[in-house]
Amino acid sequence: MLLIANKKARHDYEIERTVQAGIVLTGAEVKSLRGKSGSLTGSFVKPLKNELYLVGAQITPYRFADNTDYEPKRTRKLLLKRKEITQLAQATEQRGWTLIPLSFELVGKTIKLTIGLGRGRQEFEKREKLKKRALKREMQREIKQARLKI
Repeated sequence: MLLIANKKARHDYEIERTVQAGIVLTGAEVKSLRGKSGSLTGSFVKPLKNELYLVGAQITPYRFADNTDYEPKRTRKLLLKRKEITQLAQATEQRGWTLIPLSFELVGKTIKLTIGLGRGRQEFEKREKLKKRALKREMQREIKQARLKI
């Protein structure tokens, strides 16, 4: 079940591959995410010393927990197999590739982070994609109207 999505990620990046990763959270953060309060905008995944970290994701403090010394935008460790970590880290070393957090999902009883390996889009590519989507929508509208007239 989808908890939080990074809506602008698929617009700003062309996603090549996705991976689900576990994430190290506190109990209050889990409760907060289950309540769908948080944001992935402006966050990214950074490889450091054979480990992956989620940087800049905001998880709103759970209102019923003791939130003293709580940092909503702290860096969180991601849990993946060693082989996947090395593959993703090597991919990010290539020019233009980056790791983008796409969504927090509830899988069984655990919360997983879906990460996308993608390449940034240029402004003209974004505009072109929006134009194609608008044309497709207009064609569907005209087909629907033609069917109603028959």
